[in-house]
Amino acid sequence: MNVLKNQLITAITLPTPFPVGDVNVYLVKGEALTLVDAGPKTEQAWELFKQKLKKIGYTPNDIEQVVITHHHPDHVGLLDFFPHELPVYGHSYNRPWLIQEKAFFEKQKQFISQLFTLLGVDSQHLKLLGEIDHLYTFSCQRVLSAPLKEGDEICGLSGWNVIETPGHAQSHIVLYNPKTCEVMGGDHLLKKISSNPLLEPPMEGDERPKPQLQYNESLKKLLQFPISVVYTGHGEPVYDAHKLIEHRLNRQHERAMNVLSLLNEKAMTAFDICRRLFPTAYERELMLTMSETVGQLDYLEDSHLITFQDENGVRLYRRM
Repeated sequence: MNVLKNQLITAITLPTPFPVGDVNVYLVKGEALTLVDAGPKTEQAWELFKQKLKKIGYTPNDIEQVVITHHHPDHVGLLDFFPHELPVYGHSYNRPWLIQEKAFFEKQKQFISQLFTLLGVDSQHLKLLGEIDHLYTFSCQRVLSAPLKEGDEICGLSGWNVIETPGHAQSHIVLYNPKTCEVMGGDHLLKKISSNPLLEPPMEGDERPKPQLQYNESLKKLLQFPISVVYTGHGEPVYDAHKLIEHRLNRQHERAMNVLSLLNEKAMTAFDICRRLFPTAYERELMLTMSETVGQLDYLEDSHLITFQDENGVRLYRRM
């Protein structure tokens, strides 16, 4: 737990069962005592959360509202430990994930299964996608009290405005205070690691979202704002946001050029490339590694450096 330079904001660090490690949630003293993000649904996280609140003179019952930056379980799971009447705000795209809507989850499974088959993942490795179900045992079943969108100022948290930042998740937002130039960043910009733009089903229409391209645009969007600090979802605050954003964009371009070099050899499926990039990790984290691979291919295609052709139900990527 850390009281930051802004004495109205307290960072509370909680353990997660995920490879990313600990997650940060933030208690903000506005007109309403506001929790930004909530942590994973584990007894360990809940007990530690209560202990850390007590040290600064609060209990969970003192929290008057929660704002979530995105729907991933390590940011929303503890909502199930709070009273159901507690207001919860976030982007409208959080809704089916938060309530764990069965029809939506089935749509997600079908979307990923069909997409990965097209991208060359064989039936044996498709079984690894069972990891997705496991992740949401650490999520919640809650209803959004009201949706947030670009430019909204949050009731009870005056001075903080919503900036939509899709990429890491379609539901992702950050909160920006134009007076102090502070950002509540969720997983949009992390100091030590690059956020992984994750493949998700389309929330509207039928066209597949291209999260790497969205993420790049969302990063560039923050370059338009003066930023004094980004309070991150994992790890330390970022005090040189613009410099880090440029570094992240440059590194992503370098990764894409590495993928392009693989296509000098021959046409390949996305799964072929994934196994070349992540020879051991792909079996442990198929969703993460395929999302990274497809992101680089989307970037190369958007840059008119590669093309693809579907042959016998499988997509082959070629260098232009």
